[in-house]
Amino acid sequence: MKVFADKLENALASSLPAAVIVAGDEPLQHMEACDAVREAARRDGIEEREVLHVEANFAWGRLTESAASMSLFASRKLIELRLSGKPGQEGAKALKEYADGMANSDNVLLIASPRLDYREQKAAWFKALDKAGLFVPVWPVDASRLHYWLRDRASRHNLGLDLDAARVLGERTEGNLLAADQELQKLALLLPPGARVSPQQVTGGVEDSARFDVFTLLDACLKGERSRVSRIMSGLRGEGVEPPIVLWALTRELRLLLSLQQHLDQGQSLEHACKAQKPPIFDKRRPAYQQALKRLPMKRLHKLLLFAQRLDLAIKGAGSIPLWDGLHDLALTLAGGRGPLAELPSSYRIGA
Repeated sequence: MKVFADKLENALASSLPAAVIVAGDEPLQHMEACDAVREAARRDGIEEREVLHVEANFAWGRLTESAASMSLFASRKLIELRLSGKPGQEGAKALKEYADGMANSDNVLLIASPRLDYREQKAAWFKALDKAGLFVPVWPVDASRLHYWLRDRASRHNLGLDLDAARVLGERTEGNLLAADQELQKLALLLPPGARVSPQQVTGGVEDSARFDVFTLLDACLKGERSRVSRIMSGLRGEGVEPPIVLWALTRELRLLLSLQQHLDQGQSLEHACKAQKPPIFDKRRPAYQQALKRLPMKRLHKLLLFAQRLDLAIKGAGSIPLWDGLHDLALTLAGGRGPLAELPSSYRIGA
């Protein structure tokens, strides 16, 4: 049964399942979800814990041995299986066999895993464990909801955080919930219990921990978050990201949008168009592509792709377009803004 991370503690309070799968790539929520399972196991009288790290050449027979071995001091134990990737054919077989034997065991299995794609979630081992236990998908907090998450998180540290202060904190720790929580902990040490944190206090007391990557940029472009696009581009430049990497990401997204638009023009549904891509676009990301397609007709996409080709020439020393300014204007226009260089006819002439 699927349970999101913020509802996990309530689900565990009612009963401790035989298996819990925590999967995702957001470190703070992943860590806290696993901690919640461990705490629930302790409350249920499970004192022994065995950790198995699944890496290359892992002997999956160890899982069977762990499940079968009895402790001298306890009748039950928590088996923690830490996956570094997909379990593979051998692992899938071992996990399915474990699931089939759970009815005769009092142990609890906690699987800590990176994100599991839809193919893994259709696998027999996953379905068997999910049916008997809980699946906790861990997603990064969307940028549009980050300030609400920070406001609620501050209450855990006995602080009050209004939305303006939360937005400032979000800008300085964007995409890094662990850094944001650490900053809240520091503020809780500096301020009296129950203090109301102002934007000025956040600015003065919080380090700028924002870390950007090209995938954060693409997400902002698709959603039309123009001010965020400019901030991310500035961050990428400041962090020394190479221009070809930024251009590659933006060009790939333009080609993907063109492919989607072509499918739609042929009368296909957005769902079919997204599934036809390689790799397919997941359900969670489809609304962002739908937003982008509404504001970027085919002609506009072709023009931006041509501008991207001129930027590629500039990278190779065959064009005079200011590189970072051009990349910024390409991203901004993709987000629905008006980047001046992306509008100039001279930007589309070779050797300009």
